[in-house]
Amino acid sequence: MRHRLFALCLLVTLFVIPARAQEASGPLLAFTTAAQDAIILYDVTTGDRRALSFGEGWHTIWGFSPDGCRLLFTRGGSLARLYSARLDGSDPRELVQYAAAPDGTWGVWSPRWSPDGTRIALVLIEGTPDVNGVRDHRIAWIPPEGGAPAFYSVTGDEHEPEWSPDGRWLAYISYTERVPGADIYSTAAPTPAGQFTPLLREADVWVVSYDGTSKYALTTFPTGSARAPRWSPDGDLVSFIYSPSPGNDLFWMIASEPGAIPTQLNFEWSLILDAIWLPDSTAILGAVRDWRDDISDNRLWTIPLVGNGDADARLYLDGLGLTYADYPRFSPDGRWLALRSEYALALVDLPSQTVTLLDEDIGNLPPVWSNAGFAASCG
Repeated sequence: MRHRLFALCLLVTLFVIPARAQEASGPLLAFTTAAQDAIILYDVTTGDRRALSFGEGWHTIWGFSPDGCRLLFTRGGSLARLYSARLDGSDPRELVQYAAAPDGTWGVWSPRWSPDGTRIALVLIEGTPDVNGVRDHRIAWIPPEGGAPAFYSVTGDEHEPEWSPDGRWLAYISYTERVPGADIYSTAAPTPAGQFTPLLREADVWVVSYDGTSKYALTTFPTGSARAPRWSPDGDLVSFIYSPSPGNDLFWMIASEPGAIPTQLNFEWSLILDAIWLPDSTAILGAVRDWRDDISDNRLWTIPLVGNGDADARLYLDGLGLTYADYPRFSPDGRWLALRSEYALALVDLPSQTVTLLDEDIGNLPPVWSNAGFAASCG
């Protein structure tokens, strides 16, 4: 019944593209409006665009199916629900059926379609809010056609799932709490019984195998917090942002195997807004604020994997005027770079080094590319 009702409130087309919408040339770039009331699809080859609205609630685009034929998105507020739909907005499906909790007490965030298309990883949010209004967050998965979630994690404070390029592993971050020490690098003895001390909440990077049979902590920092795990395109390394204290960020990386020793890539604190890998896995591309004394706004920097990033990092696409940059995302073939620059969506044709500004009315969310397996016709 839910699916039928959802279909009735379906589609608002704000921009018209040809009727053969399922025969787009591609690749496609998806992003949300600033009001988060619609998802925009933009064909970088033809310039055609379409806006899809699926009813009330914030729309958040998360990705495409591996064949490029379906969108993966959430709709709602802090307890959003997960859906998929075809590129023309037809055949919307709610994907998570969760009978363990009443409607209105659970939601979904950060869904990620596995590279082979056989699982969708996600964060299931549920439970009674604690004193800070926070509910349990657990890493789970569902089949692509939808269903009841099966859980990869159970401790209740896990976030940011990311599949490895081969789909064999899922990286995520898991938070624990500890008693603060004398300074940011120090731990403390256990608090005496009956004495209350505010706890610090800090995360490490974990990985779990596709089938859930193997799980281990990739990082084990005694203090500080890791976030934003990103697999290198070749699958050998995982980069992450480590913060000794909130707002003081550093670039790190680690091999994706048990017992690996993490490598620190720079030593001067800054504010790292986002970080991804160059398509050839040779360096990390970071959107960083206050990186150098004479450059305070957030710009794109390439962070080398050897040496000292503080001295050896270089501005990326420096001559193209991409100031106040955030959310860089390469197309699967490496030809295009989409990013937000001064609150406009910028599209860079890397071979020609030309920039096209697509939209100033975009949401405060990363743009999403269709997958490398995008099909010209989805049937």
